Amino acid sequence: MAEQKKKTLAQSMGITRTVVRDPSQSDIQLREDRIGRYFKKYLSKFVFDEFSPKFIAESKAGDLMKGVPIPLRKKDYKVFAGGEGLSMLTIAENMAWVMGCDPHFKHTKDYVAILSKLYNYKLYEGMMKEGRDAAERGAMDDACIHFRAALCMKPDYLHAMYSYARACRAMYQSSNNEEYVGRFKAEALDYFELTTETHPRFAQGYYYLGYAYLNMGLYVKADLTWREFLRFSRNGKDKKEIRTRIKQLEEPVQIEQGYNDVMAGRYEEGIARLEPFLSSRFNTWWPLHYYLGVAYEMTGRKSDAVSSFKRVLTMNASHLETMEELVAIYTQEGDRENRRKYEQKIQLIRKTMEEDQKAFKAEIEEEDKRLRETEPRDQKPEFIEEIKEDPEEKKEKKSRIRRLDRKE
Repeated sequence: MAEQKKKTLAQSMGITRTVVRDPSQSDIQLREDRIGRYFKKYLSKFVFDEFSPKFIAESKAGDLMKGVPIPLRKKDYKVFAGGEGLSMLTIAENMAWVMGCDPHFKHTKDYVAILSKLYNYKLYEGMMKEGRDAAERGAMDDACIHFRAALCMKPDYLHAMYSYARACRAMYQSSNNEEYVGRFKAEALDYFELTTETHPRFAQGYYYLGYAYLNMGLYVKADLTWREFLRFSRNGKDKKEIRTRIKQLEEPVQIEQGYNDVMAGRYEEGIARLEPFLSSRFNTWWPLHYYLGVAYEMTGRKSDAVSSFKRVLTMNASHLETMEELVAIYTQEGDRENRRKYEQKIQLIRKTMEEDQKAFKAEIEEEDKRLRETEPRDQKPEFIEEIKEDPEEKKEKKSRIRRLDRKE
């Protein structure tokens, strides 16, 4: 009984963190910064000076301020240099911008230490409010920078993790630049995953993560993620929506499991799982025919494999892996004419793809350079709902505090 009392409500329900990432993957100050290149342009708005000995002596964070450069906007510098003084809140906001633009900035740790000493948790809550307000008026760079600054202060802060993922999602959805979309999409996905790993009771993390997996064609992951959402959500409207989605995923999940069987070398199981879908609406999915072709080939059904691979090419005429499979089959059968036919097609497609990629890469690099150097216009406002504390967790927290008070 004594052991049971030590457990939190979440633990007694079997809800624990099953994944704990290394800080190099979860701490924004240490992890790869995929999207920082688009915010560093704002750093040109700052100049750096140092705290005066008098200011350091009078501040309760004075011992942390020595040798630390103060970020000042150019308009602030005139006030600062003119001796009129500048409020610490203004300096704190400037520090937040610098940290949010570049969490790897060499003085980020110094800024975190100073701000924590002066303002504790109230500051990163303030950063969250600034970010949410910016998102609601469509200033998504501003929002993202503030969420990143809050994560510098507290890497596992639920509100900041979730809001940052939402902001990244809104930003890639409003862009047509492939480089930009790819970077923000990867960051959004990673932070939705981190949110569910770090805060496994938080339902909305699973809601958006499920859609991210769905859009990647990862139907099994989407299904499993949304079942976790149903487990924790109390939102009847959203639960109804997700139950409909899960129902729609039943067949795609079966097909993906068939693909996984084939990739794992369970060819007969893959065939048994996939063949029934040949007479369904999924008959137009070229991967269905590709994976069946591989399974047929590996189980000695060469003619069926060839038929499946040719069917793929009627739907996806430049699928190189399918052509390579046909080349392998025709080589084994000694069919030199068909082998040469597909080898020539492979060479032609690769040459065309290389030329297209060069032209596209040059276009993307030019657009990416523009995005890194030009401040964006405000986007359509992104509403990021306030996260409510779970009533049961709140009750448990108060109970723990009362027990501690009695012990003291």
